[in-house]
Amino acid sequence: MALSPGPRKFALAAHVTSSVGWLGAVAGFLALAIVGLNSDDAQLVRGTYLAMDVTVRFAIVPLALMAVLTGVVQGLGSKWGLFLHYWVVIKLVITIVASIVLLTELQPISHLADAARATTFGRDMMRAERTSLVVHSGGGLVVLLVPTILSIYKPRGLTRYGQRKQRAASAGVTGRETVL
Repeated sequence: MALSPGPRKFALAAHVTSSVGWLGAVAGFLALAIVGLNSDDAQLVRGTYLAMDVTVRFAIVPLALMAVLTGVVQGLGSKWGLFLHYWVVIKLVITIVASIVLLTELQPISHLADAARATTFGRDMMRAERTSLVVHSGGGLVVLLVPTILSIYKPRGLTRYGQRKQRAASAGVTGRETVL
């Protein structure tokens, strides 16, 4: 089901905006995580973990979920299809997996924010959890660059499903006829 040009462009704009917004929000989160891990200023460290909690809940998670939703709409409503091309399937899988990893990290982020509200952070307090946030957000940033690059370069390669659809289309078969 291909969308008409107006809705297709709107869906594309929503997808690009949410995807790039997610990437930017993760970059900001990474900057906060690095400061939180390395600063000697206890108040700054506390503030970073409080800001990270707000950022993840009100920016990163909504943008991630919007990127998944708009990506599916884009795939279903454009000539690229959702399962026709490998690059689209790879983008979809990466986006879903990244969203799941993000959701699993909400509890540790909330735990650090709660600790920041309750006490002054020492340099070595909760070091493993704080390091984990740097590693996860840095890795997430790299992972989110892959779909961005795939969207720009659109490497060739049809999935088996895409090959069947292409053969059927070139043979004039729509897939709706019943063969007796």
